[in-house]
Amino acid sequence: MSSLTSRVFNNGNSQAVRIPAEFRLDTDRVCISRNEHGDLVIRPLRADRGDALLRALQALGEIDDAFIAALESQQAAAPPLQEREAM
Repeated sequence: MSSLTSRVFNNGNSQAVRIPAEFRLDTDRVCISRNEHGDLVIRPLRADRGDALLRALQALGEIDDAFIAALESQQAAAPPLQEREAM
């Protein structure tokens, strides 16, 4: 497992950690815990964006499998995350 040094800074009454590009997360929510050694462990939480809405619309007969397939295809073709310079 590789490691890098990063900065910790204050953000209001909380602390924040700058995550280097090499460890970029593809989510906007994480689960933070401490292991038995006292180390912080950060795990990304995958968002099921829109799944509840799609299920509700399917139940109402408003969308079909072709519509869902088109959405999945569009999501797969989305442009990659923007690259930024390291500080």
